[in-house]
Amino acid sequence: MIVLFTDFGGPGPYLGQMHAVLTRHAPDVPVIELFTDAPVFDAKASAYLLAAYASGFAKGDVFVCVVDPGVGGPRAPLAVEADGRWYVGPDNGLLALVVRRSESAQAWEITWRPERLSASFHGRDLFAPVAAELARGTLHPSTPRAVPAEDWPDDLAQVVYIDGYGNAITGLRAQVLASDNILRVGGRQIASARTFCDVAPGTAFWYENANGLAEIAVNCGRADDILGLAIGSEIYIEAG
Repeated sequence: MIVLFTDFGGPGPYLGQMHAVLTRHAPDVPVIELFTDAPVFDAKASAYLLAAYASGFAKGDVFVCVVDPGVGGPRAPLAVEADGRWYVGPDNGLLALVVRRSESAQAWEITWRPERLSASFHGRDLFAPVAAELARGTLHPSTPRAVPAEDWPDDLAQVVYIDGYGNAITGLRAQVLASDNILRVGGRQIASARTFCDVAPGTAFWYENANGLAEIAVNCGRADDILGLAIGSEIYIEAG
């Protein structure tokens, strides 16, 4: 399948145009939208989300990754194969955590260009058609490039995403935390729990979410409003 990971948001023509190109080039390949509201303009925060959520997909799946504030500038367009999955997107750090956490990875610069390449919408004009051809097995990249790397921590002690319930997903893998660790955020100390029903309504807690990241929530409430959290909020880890 082809998987969309973008910061486009819901309204507007952008997702529709992406779907149109993918359907035109690969009509028999299903397309799903994993994230359409990745952190806007924030390749670093998005990189931790992408690495955590991509791991559940199968070998051969192709990700179209567009968090690209430098579109039209000198950053290179890349195709990366990591642990059998393909990722197409800008060389701005967005793919760095996927590569770092993979057992094997290779990267190529995308040198193909369409007849019409807009300066501001490489997602539609460049990344989508390349992803479609990769998914069909009709494209074989030929210009090797160093795999993406950034001097970012293995785990990011910040909020990287706020979901529709107001839960705050962090860039910390739960496996690096102990169950008795306290997370200090928004002037509050937050203890861990296994899941929502293990704490009283209105209680803040952190837990390992379904994709292995530490997530801060309030049972039957919005953690972002109650704790004053936003993307980029710092997380401090304390011993229990």
